[in-house]
Order: sequence, then C-alpha cells, then structure tokens
Amino acid sequence: MRKSLKKNMIDYNPKAWFTFIFRFHKADTVRKLFPMFIALSAYSALIAFLELELLRISPNSDLKQITLIHSLLGFVISLLLVFRTNTAYDRWWEGRKLWGGLVNNSRNLSLKLAAMLPASNTASREYFRLMIPNFAFSLKNHLRNKFVVEELQLPAGIQLQADKHIPNQVAGLIMAHVHELYRQGQLSGEQLITINAELQSFTDISGACERIRNTPIPFSYSVFIKKFIFFFVMTLPLGYVFTLHYLIIPVVVFIFYVLASLELIAEEIEDPFGLDANDLPTDTISANIRKHVAEIL
Repeated sequence: MRKSLKKNMIDYNPKAWFTFIFRFHKADTVRKLFPMFIALSAYSALIAFLELELLRISPNSDLKQITLIHSLLGFVISLLLVFRTNTAYDRWWEGRKLWGGLVNNSRNLSLKLAAMLPASNTASREYFRLMIPNFAFSLKNHLRNKFVVEELQLPAGIQLQADKHIPNQVAGLIMAHVHELYRQGQLSGEQLITINAELQSFTDISGACERIRNTPIPFSYSVFIKKFIFFFVMTLPLGYVFTLHYLIIPVVVFIFYVLASLELIAEEIEDPFGLDANDLPTDTISANIRKHVAEIL
C-alpha cells in the first residue's frame, strides 16, 4: 500500500491573526531560540544587579551614552536584515517558479504526445505516463541528496544507476524514446521540433534548482550578521539598565527574538527544496504531476 506523501509546507489562513499569535509549530523560532532566551535573561539580570545594586554606578555615567551607539547601529542592522530576508525570499520564489514551470512543461509534453502518438501505440503512451512524472520525483529527491527508488514507477527493463545524476538519466531516457519514435516514423520532424522545448526544459529546470541549492549566501556575510546581532544584543543592558532597571530583561529578550528570528527565517527559506516546514511542497507538486499526466495519457 502506497504511503501518503508528507506535506512539508504549512497550510494556513493568512487572515487568522489571533490564531497566529497563540499557535506554536515546529518551525516557530520561539522553540529554537528558547535556550538563548534563558541565557540572555540571566545575563541581563546579572548586568542589572551589578550596575544597580553591587557597583551602584551613577545613572549619569558614561555607560549611559552607549545608547547613542545603539540608536545608530539599529538602523544599520535593520537594513542588513531586510536585505538578508529579501534575498532569501527571492531564492524561495524563484524555486517555486521553477517547479511551476516543471508542472506546466510536464502537462504540455503530455498533451502534445497524446495528440501526436497513434492511438494504437499504447506501449509508448504508458512509457511516457510513467517516465514524465518520474523526472519530478527524481529531481525532488536529488535536491535533497536522496535516491528513493520506491517513489519511481519504472517501465519494465529500465534501471537507474544510483551513483549517477538521476534526473539526467530520466530525462535522457525520455529523450531517447522520443528519438526512437522519430526513427520508427511515428513522429515527424516537425513534431519532434514542437516538443523539443519541453524536453529541453527538464534539464534547464534541474540546473536552475541546483544553482539555488548549491549557492548559499556568502559565508562572510552570514557570519557578520550573526556576530552583529550577538554583540548588539549583548551590549544593550550596559546602557539601558539605568532607564529600564530590571525591565531590561524582557526588553533584551524581545529585541533578540525579533532580530534572530529574521535571520533564522532567512536561513530556512534560502534552500527551499528540503524538508523544513516552510520549504516548497515538492512532494505534493510531484504527486500532482503524476496525477495530471496519467489523466492526459
């Protein structure tokens, strides 16, 4: 019995505000950052105790002037995080467009083959009915560095080599069968040219998805943002404790939550082909391709 496909993208109602506020799920940044919340609370409480109770530093001391530096750096860090999240979302959206193109090209190729192939050639129709969706499933698992042969529906006599590029093998088998039909005279040269764009698009989409997966944000940029957030938050209690007193504890935790959450969200969506909660629903898309191709052919 075939196992149901797991949805890795969260379904939600964007108008349900109160549901969002009180809902926690496995992708929620609160869960990931909670240990840091505890550490920052203890750190902020320690700084407040030292400055207010133990050392009794004057509220007019030079330490209070550090708040001016935070005012200036706050604008800089906001620009960096906006650029970071926008860049990550562009990668996520480009991945979604590529998979949308794969859906359309799979349907178009199926429609053209259904119209071009003789009705008597049931073997070729069955071959393409299986192999066209196989490309989507093989690409999905290839982008996750997996080879799940159980998800592929291979025609009799067809075997794939797990140590080689699986999507390329599937696309090559489809191309080879099309050209064999041309040599047999069941497809004309004009028809071959007509379906060439869809055949070529498979490897184009595969290469574009690999470019997104294999080219993360530059290491130095990612490290700089993390260090910037860390030192910005760790120096907050030094100056603001004179104004907020022990209220500095929840304030520092909340500021860290906002800044670090933006960075965590960007990290999660910059590679949209994995199994994170906010990644693309490639399992569902692949299953829909198989369903629609089967309906056409």
